[in-house]
Parts: sequence; structure tokens; C-alpha cells
Amino acid sequence: MNAHVAFFGDGERSFALTPDLIIELERKTGAGIGSLCLRFPEGNFRHAELVEIIRLALIGGGTTPNEAAALAESYAAKRPLSESFPIAVAVLQAVWNGAPAPTTEGQAPTNG
Repeated sequence: MNAHVAFFGDGERSFALTPDLIIELERKTGAGIGSLCLRFPEGNFRHAELVEIIRLALIGGGTTPNEAAALAESYAAKRPLSESFPIAVAVLQAVWNGAPAPTTEGQAPTNG
């Protein structure tokens, strides 16, 4: 599983969704991973889905579950979407493509 590295919260963090975490993401959001991967880059998502992607991807990247929950609550749930949306999209693209698409800071990746 490819990790995406980005500044989040107070420093650089690794984000990755492992197969087990994908199952948990589907359970928590009620949406299939394929649906999330296809509609998220289009901006069609719920706030709770964004926060769960960030939280679970932090865990997959090596952050403890408690710290991941605190970071997601502070820096995804309570901050502007423009800060966490590009990370969530890159994480989902890593699941879909095997590697995150290159982005310009502050912009969401585009679908080719």
C-alpha cells in the first residue's frame, strides 16, 4: 500500500489506507470504496466521510488511533475543507491508482 505524505496539523504525516482500514472506512461511511474513489475528487462527499478518510489514513500511515482521532477532530473536522480535502483525494487516488497523483499545494488533483 502506497503512503501519501503531507503536512497535516503540526507536521509531516504519512497517510495510507490498508485493506483492513478500507473495510472499516466502508463500514463507518456506509459507502463502498469504489464510490468514494470516484465521487470524492468531484467534490461529492459528506463531511463525515472526509474526516474518516483522514483519521483512518493517519492510522494506516503509522499514527496511533488516539492521536489520529485527535488530529482528525482538530485539523479535519474543525478547519476549512480546503486544508484536508486534497489529502483525502490523494489518499483515495493512492488506493485507486497505487500512487498519489502529483498536486499543486492547495489544489485537488484532477482526473485525467
